Amino acid sequence: MSWLEDQARGLVRECRRTLPDGRAVFPPQVGTGYEAFWLRDYAYMLEGAPDAFTEQELRESLRMFLDAQQPDGTCVDCVTFDGRPILKPGMGTMGENPVADGSQFLVDVAYCTWKRLGDAELLQAILPRLEKALQAVPTQEQTGLVWIDPRKTWDRCPYGFTDTVVKTGAELFSSLLLYQSYIQIAEMEAAGGRLEDSKKYSQKAADLKESIRNTFWDEQIGLFVAATHRCRQPDIWGSAFAVYLDVATPAQARRVGEYFRDHYSRIVQAGKIRHLPGDVFWEACKTPPDTYQNGGFWGVPAGWFAAALWPVAPTLAEKTILDFVQDSRRRGFAEWVQGDTIRLPKYVASACAPLPGFRRIVEEQTRRESPE
Repeated sequence: MSWLEDQARGLVRECRRTLPDGRAVFPPQVGTGYEAFWLRDYAYMLEGAPDAFTEQELRESLRMFLDAQQPDGTCVDCVTFDGRPILKPGMGTMGENPVADGSQFLVDVAYCTWKRLGDAELLQAILPRLEKALQAVPTQEQTGLVWIDPRKTWDRCPYGFTDTVVKTGAELFSSLLLYQSYIQIAEMEAAGGRLEDSKKYSQKAADLKESIRNTFWDEQIGLFVAATHRCRQPDIWGSAFAVYLDVATPAQARRVGEYFRDHYSRIVQAGKIRHLPGDVFWEACKTPPDTYQNGGFWGVPAGWFAAALWPVAPTLAEKTILDFVQDSRRRGFAEWVQGDTIRLPKYVASACAPLPGFRRIVEEQTRRESPE
């Protein structure tokens, strides 16, 4: 863990670029590859390595994404280095409407920034903007789930790490992110003395949790599915994240852990995780099989996966972490791998995003091993 944390902090500093006006930005990788400042990648950097940033960098980065927010509350996919807001993946080319996870990741960035800075004045200034962001999330009225219109050929991209997957209907991962946002903003509202608003968002979180449990769970397989219409397929990342967030019921969490244990060799490679079960590919995807988001193995979800697996198979969960470390030492923190294929060996989210889940396992081990 010490090595991983040092590497994560180092990659954050190495990916940093300075804009002509002196502000810092943190693109997803060291070197060329993604030439903009991506909101969700930055959120994962903050989740895993919040101490890698200076206070000025934290304030300026949050301000950059707040300034890019649209008048109706809509949030970006990324911001170009010259400050242009990009609302849709593919630098604005994918889908008819803005990406489904922008608001949720703005709340996450704001929450992580506030937790690091502990600034009450900042909190009061940003809460109205965050409330407006959450109002802009496309949701189904009766369930509160994030909704992608199935009547359209390509309404909008879902969760950005599946932006080439044309999911429709209610979408699991963005709904999980919305649940996380409600929990985060409820805490921020309470800290700001806005107790009625805090209660409102806590209730929204509780209602959304029930909707997720009841809508996406596949009892026969023992996993949550990715969407309710197109791409209604078992979602490895989403199932792991549902357990990690404590959205899954105890029985569902156990089933997910057992599935991960029983199918481990087909969904894990070098400590990295596939989006779908082994040999399964997306029903509708813009990338070929066995590449990128359609069969590649990724580091980003490794922490959620290991944390979901650990209560059922602790040795296998520890193997996931150790294999992840070993491969990262040998080949770098790749965006994704497939056998000998490796893409972007200094992808910062691959170093940062797994850390909270890995830390949870270490903390639980320490708690269990300490004398009463």
